[in-house]
Amino acid sequence: MRSLETMDAVWAFVFAASVAWMLVPAAEAIAHRIGAIDLPKERGLHDVPTPKLGGLAILVAVLGAGAIWLPWDAETRSILGGAAAITLLGVIDDIWELGALPKLAGQIAAALIPVVLGDVRVDATTLPFVGGYEFGWVSYPLTVVGIVAAINIINFIDGVDGLASGVCAISAGALAVIAISLDRFEAGVLAAIVAGGSLGFLRHGFPPASSFMGDTGSNLLGYLLAVVAVQGSLKTNAALALALPLLVLAVPILDTSFVVAKRLKYRQPIYQADRWHFHHRMADIGFEPRRTLAYLYGWTLVLAGLALALRFIPYSDDRGNFDPVWTAVMAALLTFALVASVYVVYVLEIFKLRRLRLRQRMGLGGAVPPPVGDLEAEVDAGVRRELDTGDYATVNPASGSMEPVAESGPPEPASPQPPAPADAPSEPAGTSPGVWRGDGRPPEE
Repeated sequence: MRSLETMDAVWAFVFAASVAWMLVPAAEAIAHRIGAIDLPKERGLHDVPTPKLGGLAILVAVLGAGAIWLPWDAETRSILGGAAAITLLGVIDDIWELGALPKLAGQIAAALIPVVLGDVRVDATTLPFVGGYEFGWVSYPLTVVGIVAAINIINFIDGVDGLASGVCAISAGALAVIAISLDRFEAGVLAAIVAGGSLGFLRHGFPPASSFMGDTGSNLLGYLLAVVAVQGSLKTNAALALALPLLVLAVPILDTSFVVAKRLKYRQPIYQADRWHFHHRMADIGFEPRRTLAYLYGWTLVLAGLALALRFIPYSDDRGNFDPVWTAVMAALLTFALVASVYVVYVLEIFKLRRLRLRQRMGLGGAVPPPVGDLEAEVDAGVRRELDTGDYATVNPASGSMEPVAESGPPEPASPQPPAPADAPSEPAGTSPGVWRGDGRPPEE
């Protein structure tokens, strides 16, 4: 019976991938007809109008596969009903661009459907060295908050062709394996369906994308991944129940946490769009979309692999006794995952940008010789400021100084300014508030 249910997950994956793949062109036609088109904009990474209702194809794939392979009970009906509701919210947002509060209210309403009607909630957990803990009535709001958070986490990373769908395909695949290994076959099949739907869409969403899944798709995938995490591990008594989905979804969680922290630091609304996401930073230092995907897919695979290793490698007997050989293997894998994460977050963002800035300042296209004088300190200060604020600069070939990037075309002609008071400090040409000047001094506040 176990092998049969495992094969159900395989067939559900194949079915969902095929349906999503075939239906994306139909979703594109609907988007063109009703005007759900993503036009190029300042913070976007595409330069042609692109239809953004690809998530509809994923929804049809999920509903079809769910109706065939999942038990048709109250839990399944509530999950699929919530999926339809969150997708409808995404369609409305893709057409009319809802405000933050209506969007949040809709997400909460959709999350309540499986929690209240299907009893999909985290009612208890097992903490290492502490034991079991029951949440009681708190499990209802706790689970709703978790589902809404996952919806927005996936929505936040959907900023470059194929990123959200690829990360969701990898994450859902890992969660499917984990859920089946914990005898949570319904969750395993649902996760396989999510992985299949994401992969089927990726055929059209990989750069250069012919279609975006939009909020229609990112809301749906975030919702489904959260439900899978609750069903597949969080409702079990496994000691690693919380750690496994957090590891699998670590890349979008870290990206969102980083962006939210920046917005709070600079007193900006959490929902305000900006260019502080990992994929924006990679674009700003010269990465092509496919190279950005390679790094972020690879990072996701490493952390998903670590989650699988924690589940399957017998390094402990769950009674505090550790096998020395398997513990050493686990330690090596943890070290590798940590080094990979440090490389992406630190080396990729700082050292590569620093090297680029040195080349720009010295007018070189090849290897960078040792900098002369105070140039190295100047570039280091500027790179730190760029990465901290998200305001990137470029080199003025005439003056050699660093100036703000003109992201939306040539600069507008300067409008006449009233004369400054006699005692007002002068500001060098080519600078603007909040952007590094390139002369070693901090920007004006």
